[in-house]
Amino acid sequence: GMILLAERADGQKSGGQPLIGGLDVTVSRNYFGRQVNSFETLLDAPCLGPEPTPAVFIRAPAIVEMGPDVASLATVPGKGGEPVTVAVRQGSLLATAFHPELTDDLRWHRYFLTLLEDASHG
Repeated sequence: GMILLAERADGQKSGGQPLIGGLDVTVSRNYFGRQVNSFETLLDAPCLGPEPTPAVFIRAPAIVEMGPDVASLATVPGKGGEPVTVAVRQGSLLATAFHPELTDDLRWHRYFLTLLEDASHG
């Protein structure tokens, strides 16, 4: 989903990949490596509260550039140890590089529903 919502993508498949756009970000496909490099970690995501949230990364992208209207919601150590963004919000759009649906923690889902509710009220 994050790749499809990105305005720009690095490391696209041969022949390119259609992007829906909407998020002013550049995404690096498979930033963390292939399937064998999949991992789980705990993220600090202040938008969800003080407790860390579990995150499952499977052939995950990462955001390598983002526009001024995009808010970084969570980061992990990236290549070279520098933080790399793995969750963003721009207006009512939300994207994660990980799979919140693969954990029992429903806070990302609740956060998304809050965004939808806020958007519907104007």
